[in-house]
Amino acid sequence: MPSLPVLDARCHWCGEDPLYTAYHDAEWGFPVGDDRRLFEKICLEGFQSGLSWITILRKREAFREAFEGFEIERVARMDGGAVTRLLGNAAIVRHRGKIESTLNNAQRARELAEEFGSLAAYFWRWEPPAAARPRKLTRAVLATLATSPESVALAKDLKQRGWSFVGPTTIYAFMQAMGLVNDHEHDCATRAGVLAARKAFIV
Repeated sequence: MPSLPVLDARCHWCGEDPLYTAYHDAEWGFPVGDDRRLFEKICLEGFQSGLSWITILRKREAFREAFEGFEIERVARMDGGAVTRLLGNAAIVRHRGKIESTLNNAQRARELAEEFGSLAAYFWRWEPPAAARPRKLTRAVLATLATSPESVALAKDLKQRGWSFVGPTTIYAFMQAMGLVNDHEHDCATRAGVLAARKAFIV
C-alpha cells in the first residue's frame, strides 16, 4: 500500500490515531460502487451500533476473516452453526442479534442485487440532491447531520424489505462513508479529492 500524504487539515473526528487518519484520508467519503464493499460497510455500521467506529475499524480484518470477506453469496449461505462459531470468536463483536442480522441482510442484499442489477444501483438511487446539502460544511454543521431525509427514507425501505440494524442514523453514517454525501469539513484537505472523485464516479 502506498504511503499516504501528510495532510495539514482533517475533519475533527478522526483525531491522530494512524489507523483512523488513514481511513479518513483514503476511504471515508470517496464514492463506492463495489457491492462487496457496500455490503461490508452496512454490516459493520450495524455492528458499530452502541460502539465507536474506531473500535470496529480495529477489528475490521477480523470481521472480514469471520464473514468470508463479506462476499454476499457466501454470507447468505452461512447458517446457525456459523452463528455459534462466530459467537465464540473473541476477535469480533460477539452480539448474537448483530451476527444473525448480517446473515439475514446478506440474503436481502442478494434479493436487491437481483432486482436492481447491483447493490450499488439500488443504494445510489438515494443520493441526496446537491441543492439539499449544506453550502459550507463546518464542524458545527456536521454535528447536526446525524440523519437526513434520504437516510430516513432509505432505512424505511430497507426495513420493509426485511433488513435489520439499519436505522436512519446507521444509514446516514453508511452514506457518509460510501460517498453518497461528501461530509468532509470545508477546511479539510481531503474534501477536494472527494469532490473530484464524486464528479468522475459512475455507478
